[in-house]
Amino acid sequence: MTKQQLTELLKDMSLQEKVNQMLQVAGNFYMDDTVITGPMKENGFTEENISQAGSVLGALGASKIKEIQKNYMEKHPHKIPLLFMLDIINGFRTIFPIPLGQGATFEPELSEKLAAAAAKEAAVSGLHVTFAPMVDLVRDARWGRVMESTGEDTYLNCLFSEAMVRGFQGEDLKEPYNIAACVKHFAGYGAPTAGRDYNTVELSEHTLREFYLPSYKAGIDAGAALVMTSFNTINGVPATGNKWLMRHILREEMGFDGVLISDWAAIEEIIYHGYCEDRKEAAIRAAEAGVDIDMMTGIYSEHLTALIEEGILDEQLVDEAVLRILELKNKLGLFENPYKDADESKEKEIILCKEHKALAREAACKSFVLLKNESVLPLKKGKHIAFIGPYTDNRSMSGSWSFIGRPEDTLTLREAALESLDSTEVSFHPGSPLLGNDIRLEGFTEQTEESISPEQQQKMLAEAIEAAKKADLVIMPLGEHYVQSGEATSNANIQIPEIQQTLFNKIYEVNQNIAVILFSGRPLDIRELSGKAKAILQVWMPGTEGAHAVMDVLTGAFNPSGKLPMSFPYSVGQVPVHYNEYSTGRPYTGADKDRFRSKYLDIPNAPLYPFGYGLSYTTFSISPIELDKPAMTKTETIQASVTIKNEGPLSGTEVIQLYIHDRAATVVRPVKELKHFRKIHLHPGESQKVTFHITDQDLRFLTQHSLPESEPGTFDLYIGTDSTTTNQTQFTLLP
Repeated sequence: MTKQQLTELLKDMSLQEKVNQMLQVAGNFYMDDTVITGPMKENGFTEENISQAGSVLGALGASKIKEIQKNYMEKHPHKIPLLFMLDIINGFRTIFPIPLGQGATFEPELSEKLAAAAAKEAAVSGLHVTFAPMVDLVRDARWGRVMESTGEDTYLNCLFSEAMVRGFQGEDLKEPYNIAACVKHFAGYGAPTAGRDYNTVELSEHTLREFYLPSYKAGIDAGAALVMTSFNTINGVPATGNKWLMRHILREEMGFDGVLISDWAAIEEIIYHGYCEDRKEAAIRAAEAGVDIDMMTGIYSEHLTALIEEGILDEQLVDEAVLRILELKNKLGLFENPYKDADESKEKEIILCKEHKALAREAACKSFVLLKNESVLPLKKGKHIAFIGPYTDNRSMSGSWSFIGRPEDTLTLREAALESLDSTEVSFHPGSPLLGNDIRLEGFTEQTEESISPEQQQKMLAEAIEAAKKADLVIMPLGEHYVQSGEATSNANIQIPEIQQTLFNKIYEVNQNIAVILFSGRPLDIRELSGKAKAILQVWMPGTEGAHAVMDVLTGAFNPSGKLPMSFPYSVGQVPVHYNEYSTGRPYTGADKDRFRSKYLDIPNAPLYPFGYGLSYTTFSISPIELDKPAMTKTETIQASVTIKNEGPLSGTEVIQLYIHDRAATVVRPVKELKHFRKIHLHPGESQKVTFHITDQDLRFLTQHSLPESEPGTFDLYIGTDSTTTNQTQFTLLP
């Protein structure tokens, strides 16, 4: 349809019909061609609201969605098609590594491929919109939703944000297998006070603008069709009713002209924040802020028509929101084909296809971060290996947002190991359950473990200890349960479950040759593991092909190359902890004995493992930095070069990282900021010169004028393999 035709359609709709387009309901509100009435009464919906709702979330499957769409359009006075939306975070049925793991690849172009594959599976299942990517900057591992982000660095998040949007949406939303992306959560959701989900956010406007907003802007600039509001407050005002944030920042400054959707019941929640007295006032605040779709409260359907008829709200607010919704449906081609890509035969052909599983295996391998290795990995032939740990025979390794994935699609480590290792040289023992009685997962209705009696647990432990005594090497797959990270999983204790820590210590007593395979959705406090284990491989929640990927890395078929996108704290007492902090007036270098410095008395300032860190099975050397000139003007470029050499016995990939520090500025600058990186693959003995081009753009920051500007002066330049590199030189930006 043309813009004129959409405008004419809008004019022909009744006021209530337009308001209903702004309503989103759950798929279970539709049963065959009859609306379920129970949830309607609870949320203030009427049958007319449901029959004219503009979008649905939670329904999936080509056959089911086509049936809902057909029944809906037969009843709709203007035959406007429904939008079908779902959280497709790190894969549809083929599950890829969690986004934090994808961040560890330092390969945004790979995430673009993963998003495209997920979009393809979702599209043939009838879906039009994914609530992804989540681009919230994260610095506090207590917050469980760090698993959905790509980490603590603004620059890295921006690259992944735009890559994922491109992957989901392609060049044209009307083209087959493309779905609309929704950048979330706007804004600052990744900085909840005390790491507690749904909590308030306290950020200065400078910090918000310079560090948190850019990744949203990157996704918007890449063409994201939707943005989702966040649950938190900004400047004391809930985001979903924050007119300054949504109208001024999002619409005017960022130029976003797509659909703005609330998070689940977020419009109602601004009442509980104490920002609105009742549902009627919440409708006013959200509409004035420019929220186009009310997800699952019914507040708009219940109040907007009356508010307009009473002259309290201008109908133009509804018209502009509904026009954006109609434009999105038009961009997806739904007026011409309301079923778009929904196809039962394609579902069987595309979902879990060979190509997608190969992509999942590649992504998992590249996401793994080798945190420690004292020459025990890769595995050596002729050694007896005991796999001991609860992830040895566990299929649930896909992350808490992977609810479409099925455990039966995933091999266990035991099954994958028997494909690649001599069965006479390996044994498998769970040793303990994943969770002990000390951990409660409130509100989680699915059974997380089969009930294991204390006697059974003792037997499991005894068998594991005997196996460890006989083994040359113990591989211990340990870590979080997949529902311990994700939404509503804030934790003050970010260690592995106590029952697993006990297992590790008991095994260590009889065999110190231990390599830990660590599963988690967040950085953990692993001081004890790190101090005792000979090797630690961080594998996040790796997805459908996780077990194959783990064995690829353990056997050396794939040389690990992942880098931490988020620092692993030495202690939870450090968080939020991140590499790009500001210096202080009393900085602590680690060598200074002065008591009156910015430091802890009982733990180090530095994290246990820093941003950008990750080992390989081979070793790389990097030369001192060479600059083509010592100074530049704002219109010039400096070339910074290093030579990287593979000094070890195996081919491998290293991520060369360039950081910059502005020594003196009118607004204090982080001690280091990632500005460029390059992945380099080298054979043994091979070397390569790597050159980065530094421009004025790399030196800009938000000055006191709240403008992105650079200032003349001296800059420290670092090039190395993680954020702690000391390979440094200086250059000058001339006036």
